[in-house]
Amino acid sequence: QVQLVESGGGLVQAGGSLRLACAASGRRFSNHAMGWFRQAPGKEREFVAAISWSGASTYYADSVKGRFTISRDNAKNTVYLQMNALKPEDTAVYYCAASGPFRGTVVDDREYNYWGQGTQVTVSS
Repeated sequence: QVQLVESGGGLVQAGGSLRLACAASGRRFSNHAMGWFRQAPGKEREFVAAISWSGASTYYADSVKGRFTISRDNAKNTVYLQMNALKPEDTAVYYCAASGPFRGTVVDDREYNYWGQGTQVTVSS
């Protein structure tokens, strides 16, 4: 059974940092494009960041560009999201997702096949 499990969420003050991790089990995702999405209360899920299957390419939403960094460690079957200079508007449940094999950066959530359960990130002002 395929599982994506996020960790690293929590409560942080504005300007602080958090590092989210997404560990995959049941299947190796080392050759799959991966992404992070988030959903705030009362809002639709939105794209945050994506990384290609090789890790050579990344892509970010304008709202997080320059503050967030997506990376992957294929030996550990894990994807990370380093979040710096956090703002209250970053408060949301963050989800990692896996897309198809040998793909570049994927922005459309409809092209992701596997999803984690989410981890809450709360940024206080």
